[in-house]
Amino acid sequence: MGKLIVFEGTDGTGKSTQFSLLTKELDKSGLPFKRLQFPQYTEPSSALIRMYLNGEFGEDPDAVNAYAASTFYAVDRYASYKKVWQEYYDNGGLLLSDRYTTSNAVHQGSKMAEGEREEFFGWLADLEYCRMGLPKPDLVILLDMPIELSEQLMRKREHDTNTHADIHEKDQEYLMRCREAARQAAAFYGWTVISCAKDGQLRSIEDIHEEIAARIRACLEE
Repeated sequence: MGKLIVFEGTDGTGKSTQFSLLTKELDKSGLPFKRLQFPQYTEPSSALIRMYLNGEFGEDPDAVNAYAASTFYAVDRYASYKKVWQEYYDNGGLLLSDRYTTSNAVHQGSKMAEGEREEFFGWLADLEYCRMGLPKPDLVILLDMPIELSEQLMRKREHDTNTHADIHEKDQEYLMRCREAARQAAAFYGWTVISCAKDGQLRSIEDIHEEIAARIRACLEE
Protein backbone atom coordinates (compact mmCIF):
# COMPACT_ATOMS: atom_id res chain seq x y z
CA MET A 1 0.00 0.00 0.00
CA GLY A 2 0.96 3.64 -0.36
CA LYS A 3 1.33 6.34 2.25
CA LEU A 4 -1.33 8.83 3.24
CA ILE A 5 -0.33 12.00 5.10
CA VAL A 6 -3.09 14.30 6.34
CA PHE A 7 -3.07 17.99 7.29
CA GLU A 8 -5.67 18.97 9.85
CA GLY A 9 -6.44 22.12 11.80
CA THR A 10 -9.31 24.25 12.95
CA ASP A 11 -10.32 27.21 10.79
CA GLY A 12 -7.73 29.97 10.66
CA THR A 13 -4.67 27.92 11.64
CA GLY A 14 -2.87 28.46 8.33
CA LYS A 15 -3.37 24.85 7.28
CA SER A 16 -3.88 25.63 3.60
CA THR A 17 -0.75 27.79 3.54
CA GLN A 18 1.37 25.06 5.11
CA PHE A 19 -0.11 22.42 2.82
CA SER A 20 0.76 24.54 -0.21
CA LEU A 21 4.33 25.12 0.99
CA LEU A 22 4.92 21.41 1.49
CA THR A 23 3.51 20.40 -1.88
CA LYS A 24 5.71 22.99 -3.60
CA GLU A 25 8.75 21.63 -1.79
CA LEU A 26 7.90 18.07 -2.84
CA ASP A 27 7.37 19.21 -6.43
CA LYS A 28 10.89 20.66 -6.44
CA SER A 29 12.35 17.47 -4.95
CA GLY A 30 10.93 15.35 -7.76
CA LEU A 31 9.23 12.96 -5.36
CA PRO A 32 5.99 11.75 -6.99
CA PHE A 33 2.80 12.32 -5.02
CA LYS A 34 -0.84 13.26 -5.40
CA ARG A 35 -2.72 16.07 -3.67
CA LEU A 36 -6.12 15.56 -2.11
CA GLN A 37 -8.41 18.19 -0.67
CA PHE A 38 -11.68 17.70 1.17
CA PRO A 39 -14.49 18.51 0.89
CA GLN A 40 -14.70 18.35 -2.94
CA TYR A 41 -16.94 21.37 -3.28
CA THR A 42 -17.13 21.20 -7.08
CA GLU A 43 -18.14 17.53 -7.18
CA PRO A 44 -21.70 16.15 -7.00
CA SER A 45 -20.67 14.06 -3.97
CA SER A 46 -20.48 17.24 -1.86
CA ALA A 47 -24.09 18.32 -2.46
CA LEU A 48 -25.25 17.62 1.09
CA ILE A 49 -22.14 19.28 2.53
CA ARG A 50 -22.86 22.47 0.60
CA MET A 51 -26.47 22.48 1.72
CA TYR A 52 -25.37 21.97 5.32
CA LEU A 53 -22.71 24.72 5.29
CA ASN A 54 -25.04 27.14 3.55
CA GLY A 55 -27.47 26.75 6.43
CA GLU A 56 -30.22 24.92 4.52
CA PHE A 57 -30.64 22.48 7.41
CA GLY A 58 -30.42 25.25 10.02
CA GLU A 59 -28.20 28.28 10.65
CA ASP A 60 -26.81 26.76 13.85
CA PRO A 61 -24.12 24.09 13.19
CA ASP A 62 -25.73 22.00 15.95
CA ALA A 63 -28.96 21.78 13.92
CA VAL A 64 -27.51 18.65 12.28
CA ASN A 65 -26.15 16.12 14.77
CA ALA A 66 -22.57 14.88 14.57
CA TYR A 67 -23.43 11.42 13.26
CA ALA A 68 -25.66 12.68 10.45
CA ALA A 69 -23.28 15.44 9.35
CA SER A 70 -20.35 13.04 9.40
CA THR A 71 -22.01 10.85 6.80
CA PHE A 72 -22.22 13.81 4.38
CA TYR A 73 -18.44 14.19 4.46
CA ALA A 74 -17.72 10.45 4.52
CA VAL A 75 -19.66 9.89 1.29
CA ASP A 76 -17.70 12.68 -0.40
CA ARG A 77 -14.41 11.05 0.60
CA TYR A 78 -15.60 7.63 -0.52
CA ALA A 79 -16.46 8.99 -3.97
CA SER A 80 -13.00 10.53 -4.27
CA TYR A 81 -11.28 7.32 -3.16
CA LYS A 82 -13.16 5.10 -5.61
CA LYS A 83 -12.98 7.48 -8.57
CA VAL A 84 -9.63 9.22 -8.17
CA TRP A 85 -6.94 7.70 -5.99
CA GLN A 86 -7.57 4.10 -4.92
CA GLU A 87 -5.45 2.54 -7.67
CA TYR A 88 -2.60 4.99 -7.09
CA TYR A 89 -2.63 4.28 -3.36
CA ASP A 90 -2.85 0.50 -3.83
CA ASN A 91 0.21 0.67 -6.08
CA GLY A 92 2.31 2.36 -3.41
CA GLY A 93 1.75 6.04 -4.18
CA LEU A 94 2.21 8.91 -1.75
CA LEU A 95 -0.83 11.08 -1.03
CA LEU A 96 -1.00 14.39 0.82
CA SER A 97 -4.48 15.37 1.93
CA ASP A 98 -5.78 18.72 3.10
CA ARG A 99 -8.40 17.42 5.57
CA TYR A 100 -9.75 13.87 5.75
CA THR A 101 -11.80 11.77 8.18
CA THR A 102 -9.93 13.78 10.79
CA SER A 103 -12.15 16.79 10.06
CA ASN A 104 -15.24 14.87 11.12
CA ALA A 105 -13.51 14.13 14.42
CA VAL A 106 -12.73 17.82 14.93
CA HIS A 107 -15.79 19.64 13.66
CA GLN A 108 -18.50 17.12 14.39
CA GLY A 109 -16.88 15.96 17.62
CA SER A 110 -17.12 19.53 18.84
CA LYS A 111 -20.91 19.19 18.96
CA MET A 112 -20.62 16.72 21.82
CA ALA A 113 -19.76 16.94 25.48
CA GLU A 114 -16.18 15.98 26.27
CA GLY A 115 -17.26 12.71 27.88
CA GLU A 116 -19.18 11.62 24.77
CA ARG A 117 -16.47 12.25 22.22
CA GLU A 118 -14.41 9.09 22.55
CA GLU A 119 -17.46 6.97 21.71
CA PHE A 120 -17.97 9.14 18.64
CA PHE A 121 -14.29 8.89 17.66
CA GLY A 122 -14.52 5.11 17.80
CA TRP A 123 -17.72 5.09 15.74
CA LEU A 124 -16.17 7.39 13.15
CA ALA A 125 -13.06 5.24 12.69
CA ASP A 126 -15.22 2.14 12.34
CA LEU A 127 -17.51 3.83 9.78
CA GLU A 128 -14.88 5.24 7.46
CA TYR A 129 -11.92 2.89 7.85
CA CYS A 130 -13.67 -0.42 8.51
CA ARG A 131 -17.18 -0.26 7.05
CA MET A 132 -16.43 2.03 4.08
CA GLY A 133 -12.87 0.79 3.56
CA LEU A 134 -11.09 4.13 3.36
CA PRO A 135 -7.34 4.00 4.11
CA LYS A 136 -6.08 5.01 7.53
CA PRO A 137 -3.53 7.86 7.47
CA ASP A 138 0.11 7.04 8.18
CA LEU A 139 0.59 10.50 9.68
CA VAL A 140 -1.85 13.20 10.75
CA ILE A 141 -0.41 16.65 11.39
CA LEU A 142 -2.69 18.81 13.52
CA LEU A 143 -1.96 22.54 13.48
CA ASP A 144 -3.04 24.02 16.79
CA MET A 145 -3.58 27.71 17.48
CA PRO A 146 -5.37 29.78 20.13
CA ILE A 147 -8.80 30.85 18.86
CA GLU A 148 -8.16 34.58 19.29
CA LEU A 149 -5.22 34.36 16.90
CA SER A 150 -6.98 32.13 14.37
CA GLU A 151 -9.93 34.54 14.29
CA GLN A 152 -7.60 37.39 13.39
CA LEU A 153 -6.27 35.36 10.47
CA MET A 154 -9.77 34.43 9.27
CA ARG A 155 -10.99 38.03 9.29
CA LYS A 156 -7.89 39.08 7.33
CA ARG A 157 -8.50 36.28 4.82
CA GLU A 158 -12.10 37.38 4.33
CA HIS A 159 -10.99 40.96 3.77
CA ASP A 160 -8.21 40.01 1.34
CA THR A 161 -10.33 37.58 -0.69
CA ASN A 162 -13.68 39.39 -0.41
CA THR A 163 -15.32 36.22 0.92
CA HIS A 164 -17.73 35.56 3.77
CA ALA A 165 -17.51 33.09 6.65
CA ASP A 166 -19.71 29.99 6.59
CA ILE A 167 -21.86 28.97 9.57
CA HIS A 168 -18.83 27.31 11.21
CA GLU A 169 -16.31 30.10 10.73
CA LYS A 170 -18.47 32.88 12.18
CA ASP A 171 -19.42 31.03 15.38
CA GLN A 172 -16.75 31.75 18.03
CA GLU A 173 -18.11 29.30 20.59
CA TYR A 174 -18.18 26.60 17.92
CA LEU A 175 -14.56 27.33 16.99
CA MET A 176 -13.52 27.05 20.64
CA ARG A 177 -15.23 23.69 20.93
CA CYS A 178 -13.53 22.57 17.71
CA ARG A 179 -10.14 23.29 19.19
CA GLU A 180 -11.00 21.31 22.31
CA ALA A 181 -12.28 18.41 20.19
CA ALA A 182 -9.18 18.53 17.99
CA ARG A 183 -6.82 18.24 20.93
CA GLN A 184 -8.87 15.40 22.40
CA ALA A 185 -8.97 13.61 19.03
CA ALA A 186 -5.21 13.99 18.67
CA ALA A 187 -4.70 12.21 21.98
CA PHE A 188 -7.25 9.50 21.09
CA TYR A 189 -5.91 8.73 17.61
CA GLY A 190 -2.24 9.53 18.15
CA TRP A 191 -1.95 12.53 15.83
CA THR A 192 1.13 14.76 15.68
CA VAL A 193 0.32 18.20 17.15
CA ILE A 194 2.25 21.25 15.96
CA SER A 195 1.71 24.51 17.82
CA CYS A 196 1.41 27.57 15.60
CA ALA A 197 1.97 29.98 18.47
CA LYS A 198 4.60 30.43 21.15
CA ASP A 199 4.22 32.63 24.23
CA GLY A 200 1.00 34.07 22.82
CA GLN A 201 2.58 35.09 19.53
CA LEU A 202 2.29 33.52 16.09
CA ARG A 203 5.30 31.53 14.97
CA SER A 204 6.60 32.42 11.53
CA ILE A 205 5.27 30.51 8.54
CA GLU A 206 8.81 29.35 7.78
CA ASP A 207 9.41 28.07 11.30
CA ILE A 208 6.21 26.03 11.29
CA HIS A 209 7.00 24.72 7.82
CA GLU A 210 10.41 23.45 8.92
CA GLU A 211 8.90 21.49 11.78
CA ILE A 212 6.27 19.99 9.48
CA ALA A 213 8.86 19.06 6.85
CA ALA A 214 10.94 17.26 9.47
CA ARG A 215 7.92 15.21 10.56
CA ILE A 216 7.13 14.32 6.95
CA ARG A 217 10.69 13.20 6.25
CA ALA A 218 10.64 10.95 9.30
CA CYS A 219 7.36 9.38 8.15
CA LEU A 220 8.64 8.74 4.63
CA GLU A 221 11.76 7.05 6.00
CA GLU A 222 9.78 4.54 8.04
